[in-house]
Amino acid sequence: MTRIAQPTDLASVVRPLSGTAFDYDAILDLVGEARVVLIGEATHGTHEFYRERAAITQRLILEKGFTGVAVEADWPDAYRVNSYVRGQSSAPNAELALAGFIRFPTWMWRNTDVVRFVEWLREHNASLPGGASPVGFYGLDLYSLYTSIDAVVSYLDRVDPDAAARARDSYACFNGARGEEHSQRYGWEVSIGTRPSCEDESVRSLLEMQRRAADYARRDGRVAQDDFFFAEQNARLVKNAERYYRSMFGRPSWSWNLRDEHMAETLGELLIHLDQTHAPSRVVVWEHNSHVGDARATDMGRQGELNVGQLARQMYGRDAVNIGFTTFSGEVTAAADWGHPCGRRQVRLALAGSYERAFHELASRASSSSRTKRLASSRSRCSNAIGVIYRPES
Repeated sequence: MTRIAQPTDLASVVRPLSGTAFDYDAILDLVGEARVVLIGEATHGTHEFYRERAAITQRLILEKGFTGVAVEADWPDAYRVNSYVRGQSSAPNAELALAGFIRFPTWMWRNTDVVRFVEWLREHNASLPGGASPVGFYGLDLYSLYTSIDAVVSYLDRVDPDAAARARDSYACFNGARGEEHSQRYGWEVSIGTRPSCEDESVRSLLEMQRRAADYARRDGRVAQDDFFFAEQNARLVKNAERYYRSMFGRPSWSWNLRDEHMAETLGELLIHLDQTHAPSRVVVWEHNSHVGDARATDMGRQGELNVGQLARQMYGRDAVNIGFTTFSGEVTAAADWGHPCGRRQVRLALAGSYERAFHELASRASSSSRTKRLASSRSRCSNAIGVIYRPES
C-alpha cells in the first residue's frame, strides 16, 4: 500500500473517459515536447491497462514523434523484439519474436495485447519513408545475468576473438548452474563468504569493451553501432546484475534501488544512442506504477527507496512526464507465489480513503461537493498496487 500526495481539489481535476478518439488529448497536451513519458500500471496482469497504454503510446509515436519504447523487461529478450519491429529478424510473427520471454512472469510480455502492439509497431516502421528513424523496442531490467554474458561473448566472437577469449576468462568466475535461481544463489554464497565476488571481473569486461568502442562501432556504419550498443548494454547489465544479486541479502531497499538505478541508467544510455540518428530522441517507458511514479511523494521515499520515475524527474526535469493507471475493481492475472502458475483472480474493492475509492465516488456521483473537498484536503491517500503475486484472501 502506497501513500501519495493529495491534490487540492479532486473534483476540479478529474476528466472522465468516454471511449472516443479524443480521450487522451489532455495527456498529449500535458506531454508537450517532453522527451520521456513514463506510463505505469497498478498490476502486471490487466488487459485494460495494456490496451490503453498501447493506445496512448501509438498516439505519442504518430503525433509526437517518439522513437523508442522501453519496458520493464530484460535487455536481450526485448532486443529480439526490437529486431523484429525493425524488420531485421527471421521471426515470422510477433508471437515468436516474444518467445524469448521464458522467465517468470511470462504473461507480462507474452500476451495478446503486447502481440498486437508489436505487430502494429512493425507495420508502422515498414510504412516509414526511406531515411526515417524506425521506432525501437527495448528492455530496461537486469535479471538476465547469464543470457547477457552469452550475448557479450557472442558479439566479441564476431568482432574480436582475442577479446572474446579474455571475456570468457573473466566471466568464468560466474561458472555453474544458470538461471535466476542460481543468480540468487551466487549472491547468497558471496554474502556469506563461501565464494568470491565476480565484481572485478564484470567491471573489467565492461571497461575493455568501452575502450574499444570507437573501433567496434565504426566497422560497418549504423548496423555496427547498433550491434555494439546492444553488446555494451549487456556488459553493463552483467556488472549491475552482479551487484544486484549480492545486494538482495542486505537491506530491502538496497536491491530495489540498484535495480531502478540500472533501469534509469539504461534509459539514459538509450536516449544518448538514439540521439545519434534522431536528436532529440523521445522514449515511452512501460513499467509498474511503483517504478514510474515519483518515490519522493510516497511511502517508498520515506523508507529510503527511489525509483525510475524519481530519477527521470531529477535527470530530465519537465522533459519527464509520469502517468499511472489504477482501478476500483476487476480481475487480474497473477500468481499466488513466485514461480507458480498464473491464474485469474478477483481484485478486492478499493479501500475507503484510497484514490481509487475517491475516483469511484466521483464517477458514480455518490458524494457531495463538500464531501469531495473534505476528502481532497487530507494529507495523503492509499493507492492500490498488485505485482505478479496476488493473494486477495490475505
